[in-house]
Amino acid sequence: MAAVRRPGGELIPIDAARRIALNAQGFAEPKPSGRVDVRHLRRAIDRVGVLQLDSVNVLCRSHYLPLFARLGPYSRTALDRMCWGGAKRELFEYFWGHKASLLPLSSYPLMRWRMRAAERQDWNAPLDPDLTAPWSVVAGMRRLSVERPGFVEDVLAIVTERGPLTAGEANPDGLRRKRTDPDPDPTTGRMWNWQDAKIAIEYLFCTGRVAIAGRRNFERLYDLTERVLPADVLPGPGPTADEARRELVRISARSLGIATARELCGATGGHFPLPTATAKRVIGELVDTGELVPVRVEGVPQQGYLWSDAEDQPVRARALLSPFDTLIWNRDRTHRLFDFFYRIGIYTPAAQRVHGYYVLPFLLGDRLVARVDLKADRRNSALVVPTITAEPGIPDADIAEPLAAELDLMADWLELDRVLVTADSDLGRALTF
Repeated sequence: MAAVRRPGGELIPIDAARRIALNAQGFAEPKPSGRVDVRHLRRAIDRVGVLQLDSVNVLCRSHYLPLFARLGPYSRTALDRMCWGGAKRELFEYFWGHKASLLPLSSYPLMRWRMRAAERQDWNAPLDPDLTAPWSVVAGMRRLSVERPGFVEDVLAIVTERGPLTAGEANPDGLRRKRTDPDPDPTTGRMWNWQDAKIAIEYLFCTGRVAIAGRRNFERLYDLTERVLPADVLPGPGPTADEARRELVRISARSLGIATARELCGATGGHFPLPTATAKRVIGELVDTGELVPVRVEGVPQQGYLWSDAEDQPVRARALLSPFDTLIWNRDRTHRLFDFFYRIGIYTPAAQRVHGYYVLPFLLGDRLVARVDLKADRRNSALVVPTITAEPGIPDADIAEPLAAELDLMADWLELDRVLVTADSDLGRALTF
């Protein structure tokens, strides 16, 4: 999305912009002093807007961590019930942009325009198509539509008869593509081992004809949507595409507090990605209604937008942040707001890793002050800290005590008996347990 050459509006100092972002994400509120219940979980989820899913389990599944960062210890079983608990379900799985995520059921009608676009396979549109599916689905369906017409309906028939089931269990003929088979796109059938049944059932998921009923060892279980989601979220066509887009950008704006257009809904890197022309129009409409206020952010050349109800309150947070936390999932925004250049090590070859494998930024007050590599050694019941690095200019003495307290709290929450610091650094040696 092209940057606005001369941003307009009030100048917001970078320190204030950072506090606004933290307030929007719920970090200015004190953590509950008593037991965390479902009401706390609902409120925190409403603040972040979305919980990103990820399969890496070196510490714990990433969607659990943002709520721990904001609330402290809580029952992960309670969140499981909200995600996959049948009649108690309050969240559903879908794609927030390209990210597999959990969203409140109230957002389900807002996704129907994307489901309809996926059913029409609008990704074949030549100009500025809506982002309706992951590339593996797009490339796979282009091939299946030619090679195996009718295959998707065969997969749907199996789900109808036998669901909930995994993608592998939904294969109607048992055929499996081999790595030596011709395949112009490496993400279908090779890199991610996406067999044809997986492509077909993920396409059905994108269209809303099937939904995620649960997880088996974190593998998706698919079933007909009407057997998964409450009846009251399903009837009717839902909002128009324009109405849904406006509401989704509102959710993004409330969650971010202050952001550029690219951070709100840019086609790449946006909190909720939209095509460039669509994003420009929707943001303009929310500016016209007064819900978004154009501002200039110190040190940011792009036009900024402030959510009209955003607050700038002092922040005294203490939290270890998942690499997929909505506060930091846009790495460029994290760099601008916190002067914190962050890349997750799991995608970096071991020899090139600087700060570790699964590195969590440590938020203290309103700054990111350290990088903490963490691993749950479940066999030895230990929360292991292989690497820990303080940010330049931050004294170890300011970090050690609050970080040790947070690590202790996390170990207890994960039902681990101890914290084991193996990091060979000044800050690592300063931690005591």
